[in-house]
Amino acid sequence: MNDPIKTREQILNKLGISALNEMQKAVDEAYPHHSELVLISPTGSGKTLAFLLPIIENLEEKEGIQVLIMVPSRELAIQIEQIIRNIGSGYRALAVFGGRSSNRDRTALQSTPSILVGTPGRIADHLRNEILDFSSAHTLVLDEFDKSLEVGFENEMREICYHLENVSHKILTSATESTEIPVFINLKKPFKLKFEKDQEPRLNQIRVTAKKGNKPVALADLLKSFGKKRGIVFCNFKDSIADISDYLHAEGINHAKFYGGLEQLDREQSLIKFRNGSCNILLATDLAARGLDIPELDYIIHYELPQREDAFIHRNGRTARMHAHGTAYILHELGTSLPPFIPKLPATEPSKASGYAHPTMETLYITGGRKDKISKGDVAGLFLKEGGLNPTDLGLIELHDHCTYVGIKASKAKGMAQKLNNSRLKKKKVRISLLR
Repeated sequence: MNDPIKTREQILNKLGISALNEMQKAVDEAYPHHSELVLISPTGSGKTLAFLLPIIENLEEKEGIQVLIMVPSRELAIQIEQIIRNIGSGYRALAVFGGRSSNRDRTALQSTPSILVGTPGRIADHLRNEILDFSSAHTLVLDEFDKSLEVGFENEMREICYHLENVSHKILTSATESTEIPVFINLKKPFKLKFEKDQEPRLNQIRVTAKKGNKPVALADLLKSFGKKRGIVFCNFKDSIADISDYLHAEGINHAKFYGGLEQLDREQSLIKFRNGSCNILLATDLAARGLDIPELDYIIHYELPQREDAFIHRNGRTARMHAHGTAYILHELGTSLPPFIPKLPATEPSKASGYAHPTMETLYITGGRKDKISKGDVAGLFLKEGGLNPTDLGLIELHDHCTYVGIKASKAKGMAQKLNNSRLKKKKVRISLLR
């Protein structure tokens, strides 16, 4: 335990939430009466908070891992850990995942968390090395469980479930009802909550045609016509992303990339720039189709169409989230056939635009973070007081263990980096530079 335990009311007040949505209320009401819950709800509907609130209320002030949350990707693990920290419940949470040193996990696990979040591969590895003890675990959450199965974690998930002998509560979540629940999860009488149809009326779908061999040109024209709107361009392969990226760079179109083959740091920084508005276009595989903490999107583009309908639905779910409206563009090369699950839509051509609208924000990188006892207030104070920055020019501040990322108005970014470089935050002298 790090801090005093907070009540439900204190948690919601801290998050600035006045009332739960319909889905969250349904989960809250069902949790005490059903030990097995299956939640089907769209991406962005608030599933994470829905299961965390009742789980946290049922934690005890004792040693040992009480809750295990398994997720399909490192980004989702980091995101859930951050949400729990933002909640400030008083209970410690820790995320473990591949792509970083196991020794770092060993050190962090010396102080046992109440809630462990992680990817199946890394959790199974720690179990084999006898680093983890689940004898106190009473709750298992499989978040986006179908994606974990899809990316090849079934054997690891089976191995982990075998060690969860004392689990009495199980929660499975997904954005679509498309995957059969494996036998090894051992559900007996699951209670299903289904909300997957809520967002459809707010999604507009448009088929944009491109001449044969001309898809990159059509994509660039489409992106230029969007101005400062924010969206994701979905591809099936990392090689496609590399080719499109080269073309967009040549066209002077700023963008970030996100796919499984990227180094963890590159993936994290792509999402950081996308979240704070210093990049408005993300080229991505289906790894970005769900579960990630990214801002409201104005559009998504299917540059390459997925092979399965559920993947198509997950991609579309990144826009028109919750009560927002959004558009899904299908980039159709003339002469090629469309999968049967694609709706029949009239053909349109991309609008011609005079030029690309560059983002109004930049990202600054600071060599100090949470482990240095630095807070977001400290960072904001540095820029507003010592830097003399107008509050309207300061954007999103993301605090990590050993570094911090700050969104700042592009016209002020270089000057602030030069003026504040080698400043002190708390007791640490920090370097500040532009993130490229």
